[in-house]
Amino acid sequence: MRTHAPRWHKQASPDLSQQQKQWLLGTGSLTQKLIEASQGDFSLRILRQGLATPRVDEAKALKLPARQQALIREIVMSGAGQDWVFARSVLPLSTLTGRLRQLKTLDNRPLGALLFKDPTMQRSAIEISRLEPHNFNYPSTTACWSRRSVFRLDQKPLLVAEVFLPSFEHFYQGQPFIKDHL
Repeated sequence: MRTHAPRWHKQASPDLSQQQKQWLLGTGSLTQKLIEASQGDFSLRILRQGLATPRVDEAKALKLPARQQALIREIVMSGAGQDWVFARSVLPLSTLTGRLRQLKTLDNRPLGALLFKDPTMQRSAIEISRLEPHNFNYPSTTACWSRRSVFRLDQKPLLVAEVFLPSFEHFYQGQPFIKDHL
């Protein structure tokens, strides 16, 4: 079975709730918002990190030549003991030079904490998508809302995509985060 690349949109559907729009389109640090929402019961674990070839849509967003390797980091951010957000960061090797070499060794530190403290940080418009389980490396049986944007530090790009997992929906009882509209 052939899988299709996700389709990313620069505008949210009018069918999304105000709460969904706040989480998907919020421009501040998602890590910080999750820490606050979990009242400090927050953790991050690395699923995978290493050199790999970005997907075609990722290379295009970063304006990378086809098949050029990058450092790819996949993590899960958890709150209140539940996996809430799967994140995939694509860091071109040309970005990981000079003072930005430190991005190679983040360990369990959130990338967002560094991005939002950096005075040179610029961020592209946020794109959103409803990702099917085959579009991200996390065991899920349902499509999930996601967002991504290209950040620039010292004019060097990196891509961050964040997938809001079904357990995040359950955190907001009575107001489901995940809907079937975009």
